Amino acid sequence: MATSTNLRIAFRFLTARKRSMLMSLAGIVFGIGFFIVTQAQTSGFEQFFIKTILGTNGAIRIEDKFQDTQFIMVAGGHDKDASKFQVAGDRSARKYIEGVEDPALLTEALYKFRNVSGVSTVLEGGVVADSSFKNDSAKVYGIILNDHLAVSDLGSQIVRDAGTLEDFRTTPQGLLVGKVLAERLQVKPGDSLILQAGVERRRYRVSALYETGVGDIDKVRIYMHLGEARSLLKKTSGASFLQVALFDRDRAPEDAAQMEEVLRHGAKSWQEREVSWLNAFKALQISAALTVSTIILISGLGMFNTLAMLVIEKTKEIAILRSMGYTRRDISRIFLWLGAIVLVVGTVGGWAFGAAVTYGVSKWPIKITGIFTASTFQVYWAWSHYIVATISATVVVMTAAVIPARRAARLEPGEIIRGTSQ
Repeated sequence: MATSTNLRIAFRFLTARKRSMLMSLAGIVFGIGFFIVTQAQTSGFEQFFIKTILGTNGAIRIEDKFQDTQFIMVAGGHDKDASKFQVAGDRSARKYIEGVEDPALLTEALYKFRNVSGVSTVLEGGVVADSSFKNDSAKVYGIILNDHLAVSDLGSQIVRDAGTLEDFRTTPQGLLVGKVLAERLQVKPGDSLILQAGVERRRYRVSALYETGVGDIDKVRIYMHLGEARSLLKKTSGASFLQVALFDRDRAPEDAAQMEEVLRHGAKSWQEREVSWLNAFKALQISAALTVSTIILISGLGMFNTLAMLVIEKTKEIAILRSMGYTRRDISRIFLWLGAIVLVVGTVGGWAFGAAVTYGVSKWPIKITGIFTASTFQVYWAWSHYIVATISATVVVMTAAVIPARRAARLEPGEIIRGTSQ
């Protein structure tokens, strides 16, 4: 009963300064809303980047074989129980042998890891691509098509109306050429392209064009059948690396460490390969959050000022309430209810505003090029954005309400009546 009475009084006090309260409420709504929008955008571009990288380079790469150059040493004389020490996991203490010597054996071993969903053998080599118009440096990637489709998004990266995967599958001398490279060489599906590796020159046919969205890949990479790549590069066995796909991408670092230990080959997770870009995205998210949070902070300061003025204006009403038997705790709760009302309404409004703007932004057409290519703003829907925004608003708003509430609770009816209240 007392709670409902305090709540009704809080509503009456709230309407006493409508304009100021509405300004504070609007600030909370916009602060929460823009916080959600900025986090959705920065997280969206991060997730799009991760999806692009995983769909192109895989979750883990198994590369060079290594041998440890540090050995276990016995400390403390010749005692059998003497302690032993070894530097474990130190990559600087390894001798690497380039490439994968027996890809078939490693592939069989990799499929025994429960998180592995696919493995593709890749043979890489530098070539010069020569069309009838110009030549350019490129890298050929010899693949087994079905295996590579299982560890990448190559199937969905084929440019519409620019050849087909089926043509590549049925053409032994077929090539899949990056869209940017094809534009530089001025070739299209069906055209011939000469590839030169050392003194070896061979003519191939462009089966299709692909576009990953990563410019550094689309301007140099050419896919060809593994057998043809072995013949062109004069590498009859082995592979440059194995590309591995996982069911759970977030477990890549742990799986990579275990694979290194078991297979004795270098294994790099996508988190390790792209650490600089991932750190840049995280820094951008934090920066955006701090910047937008100033809107909530300013709104909280405005609300603090409004409640402080309200305490001064309502001293007589407070004195009457105290005379009627209201305790200091009751008076304090009335002003805390004021903050809670603004917080709840502002949070609901901010969530709705943030969701609406996020949806609108996701549909906004824009051409983005750089580390990846996108035709619209990328957004990522996550409850964590809404929760963090609400927590930030709660801290600011309730802090702004606590100080005036404590001041109001300290007012004494007798002092107010005598006109000596501060």
